[in-house]
Amino acid sequence: MKVIFLKDVKNVGKKGDIKNVADGYANNFLLKNNLAVEADQAAMSKLAGQQKKQEKEVEQELNEAKELKEKLEALTIELTAKSGDDGRLFGSITTKQIAKELEKTHGHKIDKRKMELDDAIRTLGYTNVPVKLHHDVTATLRVHVTEEA
Repeated sequence: MKVIFLKDVKNVGKKGDIKNVADGYANNFLLKNNLAVEADQAAMSKLAGQQKKQEKEVEQELNEAKELKEKLEALTIELTAKSGDDGRLFGSITTKQIAKELEKTHGHKIDKRKMELDDAIRTLGYTNVPVKLHHDVTATLRVHVTEEA
């Protein structure tokens, strides 16, 4: 029997897959537990519609990420911190502080976990911080740390 999987079934198929399975397995397990539906013409067209909708959503998400990348790369985040004579900070600037300042000054709310800063900023000056907006889009945010008066 040909079925369309509604949910992932371990070692059998993933959601959206169309597969031939034994009639007994399909009737007694997959259909009974709402893990799959029989692959008739109506179910196939519904699946095609869902896949088109999902593709549009993914494309829209990617376009939004690209727009946000352009906006972020045009910005410079200004932060102040206390520092010693050699330009090293007393403490450090973290991604949390960068995200907070970005939201406060420019209105862009970005999760601090998306900022891929290997180690906190511990010196004065400019630092480029990579921000992962989408699995295909990474923006570079400029952070300028100046000495606190």
